Amino acid sequence: MTMPTTSSAAAPASPPRARRSRSVVAELEGALLRSADTFPYFMLVAFEASGLPRFVLLLALWPLLRLLELGAGRRDLALRAAAFVATVGVPRADVEAVSRAVLPKFMADDVDPAAWASFGSCEGKRVVVTRMPRVMVERFAKEHLGAHAVVGCDLEYSRLRRSTGLLKGAGHDAVATRVRALFAGDDRPDLGIGASEMASSFLTFCQEQLRPPFTADHDTNAPPFRPVIFHDGRLVCRPTPFMSLVILFWLPLGVLVAFVRIAVGLMVPIWTIPYIAPVFGGAVIIHGRAPPPVRVSDDAAAAAGSPSGVLFVCTHRTLMDPVVLATVLGRRVAAVTYSISRLSEILSPIPTVRLTRDRGVDAARMRAELARGDVAVCPEGTTCREPFLLRFSKLFAELSDSIVPVAMNYRVGLFHPTTARGWKAMDPIFFFMNPRPVYEVTFLNQLPAEATCAAGKSPVDVANYVQRILAATLGFECTTLTRKDKYTVLAGNDGSVNAKPPAAGKPAWQSRVKEVLGFLLH
Repeated sequence: MTMPTTSSAAAPASPPRARRSRSVVAELEGALLRSADTFPYFMLVAFEASGLPRFVLLLALWPLLRLLELGAGRRDLALRAAAFVATVGVPRADVEAVSRAVLPKFMADDVDPAAWASFGSCEGKRVVVTRMPRVMVERFAKEHLGAHAVVGCDLEYSRLRRSTGLLKGAGHDAVATRVRALFAGDDRPDLGIGASEMASSFLTFCQEQLRPPFTADHDTNAPPFRPVIFHDGRLVCRPTPFMSLVILFWLPLGVLVAFVRIAVGLMVPIWTIPYIAPVFGGAVIIHGRAPPPVRVSDDAAAAAGSPSGVLFVCTHRTLMDPVVLATVLGRRVAAVTYSISRLSEILSPIPTVRLTRDRGVDAARMRAELARGDVAVCPEGTTCREPFLLRFSKLFAELSDSIVPVAMNYRVGLFHPTTARGWKAMDPIFFFMNPRPVYEVTFLNQLPAEATCAAGKSPVDVANYVQRILAATLGFECTTLTRKDKYTVLAGNDGSVNAKPPAAGKPAWQSRVKEVLGFLLH
């Protein structure tokens, strides 16, 4: 951020400094976020941490919770009941994982730009006050809102590190006391932002009060809001009561539709899929012209490992990318993958080549496949849902000069077809469970010889160039983030899949069943 300057002695520098160092206390629900409703966030915790039964139970209790909020004026009791149903018995690690990987995306989508302009322009102490448990808000507030502290109630946990569903530290008086304690020894907060009765408990402590509706202040120096690039979870839409009902009513039909779509896709010739997809509610949109197949005239050269096929370099949106590419091309395309479940390999209609992350071994395997024909590679190494491209690995640029960039993208309405924490084998099923799954494939021109390593370009330059032209085609943004960054944020690891020894004390048959399921689904 640029520092303001003055042009004469008549305009001293102290006022701008005072403005930049202003402290702020802001309510999250209904102020920084447009919606004051906390119910969808508890529904997300219920669905992602426990599954469908708890999701259904919490939805069934919604009329009672709403009656408590509006009819009886017991919003605090309704909040406690929602928190209890959503979290009781859930391991602490699961609650924290959902709060880290799922909730920030939905909160970021609901941020009020005008409220953020006022909050973000304050460069002193920033405090966010929330009615929800702090664990559900802290990651988003500190990493995306730039908050220094979060004031809210806390979930209680048992000795077994499972949530009891009970809240401690809730109540207006407790909130006001903790806000005052954060500013002990300092001046009162310069700005207070809030709308609810709870906000009134700390707004009177602030020198200036701001209540909705907010108006954008174009004179503020608020930094750009930090977007959420990595997020997890299966639900696309915010699970409001209405959308939750839609999801529940669609689920049985969606499972049936997915089964039919997958069965038909495995039975018909692969080149017919783009033509019959609209009959089953899907669509494959093609832009550009696909290159013709390369004829292998010298069998000896092919056997020796000389590249003869086209290397298709794709953006990585879902596990379906190489399959969709093969259906559009209507010919054999081998897909190289880093981590794909055995079940997905079994069901895949195209050949798959599992890589090892050992550059020498992986390069040899890819050269061997290129000698047999076309190969599809996703240099990002992992999927990204948002309009960003991760850093491209340079390995593909070292293997072939026949490089065709392909911009892949998809649109779904209810379920995300990717996951970092869940069962990856379910990704294609969730894709086909959407009412209208759409894939968009854009073929770019083959890289000219002067843009490849054959002309003396370094592999890094070639990889960066391909990343830039694919990002420009899709309207995405290039990043230097990697697979490791994604899994660090979403799963707390580096994305490596390691075999775990069976737990001591478990019967052999249980360990064997768990081993088989892990082998097939992960």
